[in-house]
Amino acid sequence: MDPLASELHRVEALRFGDFVLKSGLVSPVYVDLRVIVSHPALLNKVAHLLFQTTKDAGIKYDSVCGVPYTALPLATIICSANQIPMLIRRKEAKEHGTKRIVEGIINAGETCLIIEDVVTTGSSVLETAEVLRKEGLNVTDAVVLLDREQGGEAMLAKNGIRLHSVCTLTKVLKILEQQKKVPSAMVMKVERFIQENTSKPSEQNGPTAIKRTRKEMSFGARAELPGTHPLAVRLLRLMEKKQSNLCLSADVTKSTELLQLAAVLGPSICVLKTHIDILEDFSLEVIKELRGLADQHDFLIFEDRKFADIGNTVKHQYEGGVFKIASWSDIVNAHVVPGPGVVKGLKAVGQPLQRGCLLIGEMSSEGSLATGEYTKAAVKMAEEHSDFVVGFISGSRIVENPEFLHFTPGVQMQAGGDSFGQKYLSPQEVIGKKGSDIIIVGRGILSAPSHLEEAETYRKAAWESYLQRVGVSAEV
Repeated sequence: MDPLASELHRVEALRFGDFVLKSGLVSPVYVDLRVIVSHPALLNKVAHLLFQTTKDAGIKYDSVCGVPYTALPLATIICSANQIPMLIRRKEAKEHGTKRIVEGIINAGETCLIIEDVVTTGSSVLETAEVLRKEGLNVTDAVVLLDREQGGEAMLAKNGIRLHSVCTLTKVLKILEQQKKVPSAMVMKVERFIQENTSKPSEQNGPTAIKRTRKEMSFGARAELPGTHPLAVRLLRLMEKKQSNLCLSADVTKSTELLQLAAVLGPSICVLKTHIDILEDFSLEVIKELRGLADQHDFLIFEDRKFADIGNTVKHQYEGGVFKIASWSDIVNAHVVPGPGVVKGLKAVGQPLQRGCLLIGEMSSEGSLATGEYTKAAVKMAEEHSDFVVGFISGSRIVENPEFLHFTPGVQMQAGGDSFGQKYLSPQEVIGKKGSDIIIVGRGILSAPSHLEEAETYRKAAWESYLQRVGVSAEV
């Protein structure tokens, strides 16, 4: 094991310093095993160690599948050298030909072994296992080169998968410390990071839910992440500046009402949400005034259009027509039912204008079908189009990546519902417990005798819940 640790360090597959991970955490160690493909001898050595681990563990299997993409060359070497059938899982199904997401000969009922390079929480292995199981295959074991020891083994065990690792991050660190390649202070720093940032299986929220022990990032810190969309950066910073994570749902039918709400409540909100097609006296002059109020009071405009057509159609709906939405609305939203074409169509218009899009991941109405696989598809689409998608409309946090924002509608001070199936949650529930970022409030404010007093009540409740979540004393 000593030579392996030394080689990984030499080729910079292990680096030490301060690295922002996809989750937003700042890690003192970065593991990048993709570099070993440029070192054939090391690549073959790693593949041999993975295969030897399967033999030592006595694992029985009929085929092998590498988690895309880093583990694919490892799985290829193992299968070629040992004459084992291999399967290839695509990250997305082809849009032509067979449209298969798993390539190779699949015999339902057989067992497939998963190969992975690094395991942190186990989510990538679980995604591959889910795809293989849908094809009728059994998945009982996974072999990994390096276990970061941050909850992956427990999470996989909870989902019926035994994890076998060639080595752990702690063991590699100890070897490098003994070889005087890494100072003791850095080893202690990494060990502390592992202890403080471990994911644990949840007993309540389904088979793949995880309870995170990591600290929350502030809006300001999230704005500094390199992958955060420029529009999201702007929003996060104005939220910090105004101490507001309140979005007003201005569902009114008269332009005078809309402009009055924007003028009076503008200082209290971070976003104003419109349904521009319900305005009975819409004009571009009204929009010009609204845009001026947004600039004056420093809030974004979000047109709740819920685009849901093919790419070419939504492109024209967004850019042209009577409303010319792209010319004035900072944010729009879309359903993912039509597939990625809806985002591509909107992006063609909005990206050059530095606009952003929210994907509808969940809805607050009773009996909504925007759950489960639909929500997963929304997350995947957002990740594939993060140069335009800034976050989600959802009832809770649906992805841990802090570069995405979560907007939650259906918020009132008192939980409950209405006669049309709308369900309401409190700001404390939405921000503090469900991990959302921005509350969307309409009737709770518009039905109050004083719109401003009620808006301030909601603003303070949501902001205090956010501060408690990130562990800061409230001063609002």
